[in-house]
Amino acid sequence: MQKFPIPLTDLHVSPLALGTMQLGGAWDKDPLTDLAVETTAAIIEAALGLGINHLDLADIYTFGKSDQAIGRVLAAQPGLRQQLVIQQKCGIVLPQEPGHIQHYNLSAGHIVTVVEQTLTTLGTDYLDILALHRPDPLAVPEEVATAFDQLHQTGKVRWFGVSNHSAGQLALLKRWVDQPIVLNQLELSLLRHQLISDGIVTNTSSPQHSQGLLDYCRLHDIFVQAWSPLAQGRMFDTASPLGRVVAATADELGAPAEAVALAWILRHPAKIQPIVGTGDPERLASCAKAVATALSRQQWYRLLEASRGQPAP
Repeated sequence: MQKFPIPLTDLHVSPLALGTMQLGGAWDKDPLTDLAVETTAAIIEAALGLGINHLDLADIYTFGKSDQAIGRVLAAQPGLRQQLVIQQKCGIVLPQEPGHIQHYNLSAGHIVTVVEQTLTTLGTDYLDILALHRPDPLAVPEEVATAFDQLHQTGKVRWFGVSNHSAGQLALLKRWVDQPIVLNQLELSLLRHQLISDGIVTNTSSPQHSQGLLDYCRLHDIFVQAWSPLAQGRMFDTASPLGRVVAATADELGAPAEAVALAWILRHPAKIQPIVGTGDPERLASCAKAVATALSRQQWYRLLEASRGQPAP
């Protein structure tokens, strides 16, 4: 799988990234098990075997057990860290006790604390990328900039990005932060297609949702990643029009349905990177076939039409 550069960085990554949201076991506070570590080791090994070198983490995944499992795998295999581009996300705070609610925290202290905890858990000296997981309405951009400066100057984080941020939020952050914002991770799939399809409804009666966010990212060399690119498999229900078109296209190309859905994203010239979250090496192998699955323009628009429920205007 050929690597390509993330703009504004010296990082070269695979067209697909491995998401770690389901690694580490269940989303509960039970301890990490040896079986969960073995599963994590197997999927990382499978990813590297397929040419996938980019790992997407978050401090909250499986209540921290995902990071713990990855740390155990890295500790058991000296030299593995250098083969991987590791990206951590921070900012979501899960309820820690009864009566508490989930919220966001992008204060300087929280950002720095998460990074330091992550480095300890993973047993590494640095993160390749740190991304702000969700916009925090209470965030002070100057505080974020202070945290980024501290983490960058101490070598703990090489590059910075965001997730789920609008064009306006990106512009505000860029106003204060000295380091380039190199990526924006956004929900995108055939079922959540607006980031792409909004580009064809200008000057029509159809509402727009993304407000030119994809174009903004491309104009400012902000690498776009697609989270939940398979929409948890909901698009493969052949009882739905989209599911039938995906299945028919898969038959035409002799490719797995997962590869077709991911190829639809990869076909876009923005070089969007889907993040595939699975602990199953066989499913990951099916997804990796997307890189060699070439959709014609007709096939691409047919999938878009089935997703939108109406033809292009």
